Amino acid sequence: MKYPLLDTIQFPADLRQIERKDLPAVAQQLRSYLLDSVSQTGGHFASNLGAVELTVALHYVFDTPHDRLVWDVGHQSYPHKILTGRKDRMGTMRQKGGLAGFPKREESEYDTFGVGHSSTSIGAALGMAEAALIKGEARKAIAVIGDGSMTAGQAIEALFNAGHRDDIDLLVILNDNEMSISPNVGAFNNYLAKLLSGKFYNGIRNASGKVLDAVPPLKELAKKGEESVKGFLTPGTLFEEIGFNYIGPIDGHDMETLVATLSNIKELKGPQFLHVVTKKGNGYKLAVADPVKYHAVTPFNQEAGVCGTKGGKPSFTQVFGEWLCDMAARDEKLVGITPAMREGSGMVRFHAEYPNRYFDVGIAEQHAVTFAGGLACEGLKPVVAIYSTFLQRAYDQLVHDVALQNLDVTFAIDRAGLVGADGPTHAGSFDLSFMRCIPNLAILAPGDENECRQMLYTAYQYNGPAAVRYPRGCGLGAVVQSEMSLLPWGKGEIRRQGDSYNGKKVAILAFGTVLEPALAAAENCHATVANMRFIKPLDTELVRQLAATHDLLVTVEDNAIMGGAGSAVLEALMLADVMKPVLQLGLPDSYVEHGEQKQILADCGLDAAGIMASIQAKLALL
Repeated sequence: MKYPLLDTIQFPADLRQIERKDLPAVAQQLRSYLLDSVSQTGGHFASNLGAVELTVALHYVFDTPHDRLVWDVGHQSYPHKILTGRKDRMGTMRQKGGLAGFPKREESEYDTFGVGHSSTSIGAALGMAEAALIKGEARKAIAVIGDGSMTAGQAIEALFNAGHRDDIDLLVILNDNEMSISPNVGAFNNYLAKLLSGKFYNGIRNASGKVLDAVPPLKELAKKGEESVKGFLTPGTLFEEIGFNYIGPIDGHDMETLVATLSNIKELKGPQFLHVVTKKGNGYKLAVADPVKYHAVTPFNQEAGVCGTKGGKPSFTQVFGEWLCDMAARDEKLVGITPAMREGSGMVRFHAEYPNRYFDVGIAEQHAVTFAGGLACEGLKPVVAIYSTFLQRAYDQLVHDVALQNLDVTFAIDRAGLVGADGPTHAGSFDLSFMRCIPNLAILAPGDENECRQMLYTAYQYNGPAAVRYPRGCGLGAVVQSEMSLLPWGKGEIRRQGDSYNGKKVAILAFGTVLEPALAAAENCHATVANMRFIKPLDTELVRQLAATHDLLVTVEDNAIMGGAGSAVLEALMLADVMKPVLQLGLPDSYVEHGEQKQILADCGLDAAGIMASIQAKLALL
């Protein structure tokens, strides 16, 4: 048997029956199984390899799911899934009908909180700890958060809310995978962590506090002395000031230290903070050498590793990255901003060529937008590269700090529409709806990759806030012209002139890259197709023209139908007092589950066949 110990574990209760001395072997087999699984299916990888020992230790020490275990983001939750009854389904990871790539409450009782975005774990775990207190239930709440996620304001807010609450059973574990394990974080620090988490140390501290209550000056002196000693030996003074008992740092791959420390912490009351140092990609040398490349992978050969893609169509992200560098060469006022998504947003080359004009603000989307506003106030031209799903987190800043002041900020919104395997937590399903109502903000959606480049240029030249939203993945094969030219502002274009179909004339108004399936569907129903280009300002003249010459208008978008581009068309018709049948096609009023991107678009009726079927059904009612 390749996994003799792991195969005996169906749920954490089985893990707890294994002898403590055998836990390192369990971790080794779990890591091997993870490598075998992800190399076949793809998915998040390096972060999962780094969290293997921590996951085993947590489920071994704590009584999950009675004790609530909350993962932050969930990039590191695959070992957790394997140990909680889903080992045999790992082959379905991120596929339609299969396991989600992130913790999901509907999937397992062990997934206590659904995640996908960063920095939510501490707040959620605190809520669970408070609920246990109110209900009189004895249970622990554990939040596991990465060092990157700790840069977000939401995590800091939750820490301050939880601090100095001696009555709650909350443990925050900082999974620090950016720091290499130096000799200072070796045996001595592991011993120190055990000491600081042990009953002896905490018993003395609590007892001395009671004794010194009668002598306040001595108590304050003793408190300062304790803080100075712990501050000298550990980097936890900040967390102690907030109100947490800081423990660590400890080696996150030393199973004995993890189990011993967690066992001690389990007996403590009040907010505890454990600092664990791990290595991304641990156990697979290629991932250790390049954890960014191995953060998320497609299926790969274990011996050869992940191969770089060669040739093929450029992605919209690459088109943006090339445009950003070309535009920066023309305009020294351009500055680029990313909230911790340099690679994902295509800004690696820009960072290398223009380091003084590149700003990674960490996982702090709110700050990224306000920071851009400040730069714009001083005459610079900020470009904020951000995923659609993450822009949601900076909505107030978009409204209040940029649009209200009509500041000249360009938003390059990646991953608009459905994103496929990452599922509903990462889908950009709502950006047209939540942006369209904001005054001063222009919104553009390219039909192909060349138009994306020209739109970015056009939006950048616009004197005010403008957003260009484009999808994940490769383009449609359009030739991307190096020359940049302005598109007619607020104007769409007719891409296909139609004629009668079963006695009716149909016009399809396509917003964004759904233009391609719209054109394919139009061939079958002889429809006119308009590439609308602008959601705001909408080309109302073109809308009225199409309404006057066609019997049915069909709006197509990869955004939620409610409040989206189709709604803008309806509003325009109402203002013009035009009564015309309109069929709105887009994303449904529900969260679309994960799966292969083309398949789930087809499931939503946004492929050529789906568009054609919807048109035929609508025409049958006219």
